[in-house]
Amino acid sequence: MNAQSDVSKTNLVYRLRIFSNINSTSWVHTQKAFAEAESMEADAILIHLNTYGGQVLFADSIRTRILNSEIPVHVFIDNNAASAGALISIACDSIYMRPGANMGAATVVNQSGEEMPDKYQSYMRSTIRATAEAHGKDTIITANDTIVKWVRDPHIAEAMVDERVSIPGVIDSGKVLTFTALEAIEHGFCEGTANSVDEVIGLLKLRPHELKTFEPSFYDSIKGFVTSPVLQGILVLLIIGGLYFELQSPGIGFPLALAGVAAILYFAPLYIDGLAANWEILIFIIGLALIAVEIFAIPGFGIAGISGIILALTGLILSLLDNTNFDFSPVDTSAFLTALFTVFSGIFGGFILAIWLSQKILTTTQGPFSKLALQTSQPLEQGYVSVDSGMKALVGKTGRAYTVLRPSGRVEIDGQIYDARASEGFIDKDEPVLVTAFWSGQLVVRQKDE
Repeated sequence: MNAQSDVSKTNLVYRLRIFSNINSTSWVHTQKAFAEAESMEADAILIHLNTYGGQVLFADSIRTRILNSEIPVHVFIDNNAASAGALISIACDSIYMRPGANMGAATVVNQSGEEMPDKYQSYMRSTIRATAEAHGKDTIITANDTIVKWVRDPHIAEAMVDERVSIPGVIDSGKVLTFTALEAIEHGFCEGTANSVDEVIGLLKLRPHELKTFEPSFYDSIKGFVTSPVLQGILVLLIIGGLYFELQSPGIGFPLALAGVAAILYFAPLYIDGLAANWEILIFIIGLALIAVEIFAIPGFGIAGISGIILALTGLILSLLDNTNFDFSPVDTSAFLTALFTVFSGIFGGFILAIWLSQKILTTTQGPFSKLALQTSQPLEQGYVSVDSGMKALVGKTGRAYTVLRPSGRVEIDGQIYDARASEGFIDKDEPVLVTAFWSGQLVVRQKDE
């Protein structure tokens, strides 16, 4: 597996350092580093690894990128390759470990460290087993027998995930497998030990060499943060919540500005990265426009509103997928399901947040939300009167229509002008009227028969 070099050639070794938990930023760095290594025609990629694990989604993406790399990929475990780090390491063509380093313990856990249900473990077992199998096996023929020996034993790899796997001489049932450097060498999961990157390069027989190290830009780190599914869900939440509160208040204010900033943060890194195309952003904007037209211009809720919702959701989802225009063949099922979950979890969270904030704003009397809603009242015992109750005495009186009532207008009764509403049809100006009721501070009248 070691890369062989020509003594007359200087080998380019491209190093990618992963010294933190595996997350969206790690995946962004990996993609860019591998692309740079390929453009520079590097002879080998060396992952300098020290991690306690991270998110399975991004670990799986990184291990897939390693397995599909045309350039040999090696890893130097500089202390720890736990959980997601073990999966990434097993995907590499060769593994070197610092003396005292560890690799394994790949059981899927939640953020609290509790073991996830078996369906998650089953997926991880299959993934790490397939990763080990990808390195193939050797057929050893002796005088009396033929032995098939895996380069990386899938059964041992599975024991790093499932404590139920028992392998005589390797691990007892009831324990999750973790290798030391020497144990990993003994069982075929490490090619050797080294104390530095330079020693690893020597063991790979890549001297003379030039070492190029990936240096992420500020944008790479920001992009990794902004494109994480968790933050994208929060941004969708802010878009939905901001639009909801803007529709509940007159004018243009802070909620709309917040929704706009969230939309920019959602689409901008995806657009720069080539995921979000112009037409995907456009259908999102058209969707919002149709929803606004339905709310403000068309009574009820019909085709425009439903079409707007569909277009807005489609724009949000498609922006997360690596499709080429209308060609969705490169998009795998897991990426599509992740996009759906991200958008709909954000929408659900947005509605929950909107309901909670609405109640909080309307009921709180202290704290940061107390200034956002009117908390005072105007009780009758303090002299506050909403309407002139004396107008009830006008019920039964007659007068004339001072203006046309269609159905609201004004009437003249005993020489005084009052606001009124026709209870039946329209009433022309100067027609005689009869006051039939007093309701919501307004006289209710009907045309009086001559």
